[in-house]
Amino acid sequence: GSWRVTRRLCRCGQDPKYPVENLLREDGLRPWLGCPQDRSGQLRAELQLERAGPIGYVDVGNCGCAFLQIEVGRSSGPLDQPYLTLLPSVALMTPADSKLGRNRCGVRMFKEGKDRLIRRERG
Repeated sequence: GSWRVTRRLCRCGQDPKYPVENLLREDGLRPWLGCPQDRSGQLRAELQLERAGPIGYVDVGNCGCAFLQIEVGRSSGPLDQPYLTLLPSVALMTPADSKLGRNRCGVRMFKEGKDRLIRRERG
């Protein structure tokens, strides 16, 4: 099943017109986009799920993002505990598509043991 996100902990580099909260809306497709003035080309968000549990798949709707990486951690763990990589950096667009603004929107599905989603043992 799916889990609700209960808290947004951090947001960095986003366009105020298209905030990370758009990812949590159930009433339609609204993108989370980077601020046009931010030249880092990176967006970062920390979201807290309503409960802990295994993650067997992740579906990602893309709107102009060239690369994606997903890291996970436990809010109940030590503050200095680093995040673990759930999905290593993966290209969502080719370099040519990124430069030309083609194929900007789509959905990618990542499943445990396939498509690079890393299985993590509970600990």
